[in-house]
Amino acid sequence: MNTAAAPLVDPKSFHSFAEFYPFYLGEHSNRTCRRLHFVGSTLSLVCLGLLLYTGRWPYLLYGLLCGYGFAWIGHFGFEKNKPASFKRPLYSFMGDWVMYGQIWRGKVPF
Repeated sequence: MNTAAAPLVDPKSFHSFAEFYPFYLGEHSNRTCRRLHFVGSTLSLVCLGLLLYTGRWPYLLYGLLCGYGFAWIGHFGFEKNKPASFKRPLYSFMGDWVMYGQIWRGKVPF
């Protein structure tokens, strides 16, 4: 989907995650963007594991930086759109993990 040709949709207009998720997937039509999300999410999980294993709280910051840093590079550099997390942070966070699981299961192309 070419987001430049798509009508602008306000992410705040959705009343449920089920309504929001198709929009979220449309905002991740670029394969490189999805791959960057996947890498960032994986690194975030590694950081979470390190936090739990070591008890060192800086790993929480590292995990957030990995997750959001890779995602935002994907959006601004490849997808050419603004992350939906700016307007719907909870739904976007949920969407990222649903998409992550669907990538693992082959339901969303890597």
